[in-house]
Amino acid sequence: MDFWRERPVFVTGGTGFVGSWLVRELVDRGAEVVCLVRDEVPAAHLNACGYRARVATVTGSLEDHRRLERVVNEYEIDTVFHLGAQTIVGTAHRSPLSTFEANIRGTYNLLEAVRAHRRTVTRVVVASTDKAYGQHEVLPYTEEAPLQGRHPYDVSKSCADLLAQGYAHTYDLPVVILRCGNVYGGGDLNFNRLVPGTIRTVLRGERPVLRSDGLATRDYLYVRDAVAAYLLAAERLQTLPRPGEAFNAGCEVPVTVLEVVRLILSLLDRPDLEPVILDSAAAEIPRQYLSAEKARRVLGWRPTYSLERGLRETTAWYREFLAER
Repeated sequence: MDFWRERPVFVTGGTGFVGSWLVRELVDRGAEVVCLVRDEVPAAHLNACGYRARVATVTGSLEDHRRLERVVNEYEIDTVFHLGAQTIVGTAHRSPLSTFEANIRGTYNLLEAVRAHRRTVTRVVVASTDKAYGQHEVLPYTEEAPLQGRHPYDVSKSCADLLAQGYAHTYDLPVVILRCGNVYGGGDLNFNRLVPGTIRTVLRGERPVLRSDGLATRDYLYVRDAVAAYLLAAERLQTLPRPGEAFNAGCEVPVTVLEVVRLILSLLDRPDLEPVILDSAAAEIPRQYLSAEKARRVLGWRPTYSLERGLRETTAWYREFLAER
């Protein structure tokens, strides 16, 4: 707890799904948090839980380099968590340019702002994802696997990841990269994602609709475990042998889409709502899951939530949230 007390921290994407949980934890640990906010979303988790009033917020976008540099300089930022991004695969497929602008340009803008104020910034954690690896035949993915995204979202994350490595190795920036599996939990208002979308549909008494064939396997990580990984990566950064290290964070248990949906149906006591399978999804990687051995060994991180336990908390969160709507 003392590590974060009165430490100036800049979080991009701080009002987003994962960012809001991270900000909550940082505030509870005494950090002085500044969030970059592009759009005002009244129902956002950070607003609903009351933590928005406990942080400084700067309105702006990742595409605005001057705004980013002003924040880093004027708030004398010590630690940066770069979670801001366009994170929806379908949105990226429909509009790749806006995704590239936010995820690629936004990342090098932030890294340039850090480079300009290297004397004050001591650590930068860049949020990557298993999608940055693209598709590989050898599973699970280790950190040595090449980054070879092929579809717009995956490409944007491959590029952002490589940019972070490039700035770390070229300019000796104190950067660490975290590649998470599919993060889920309460507070995710993108209902086109599997977990929140399924929960909302089932709570309405409707059959969940799957865009895929339901057989794609993924590594599902509960949001509290993801936040713990981000914090540990930042805390241990300066003990790492070199800047630009990457770590996978996942449960190492591949689960199919159908298995996740059926578990949600069971937790909500609606096993009668048989899923509708459209099998129409485009640009989907059939099988992905991560090895988190390096994170266990170097960072001392390991997930503490099973999928059932995480989904139990998640369904309870949405039941309460949606009942108020």
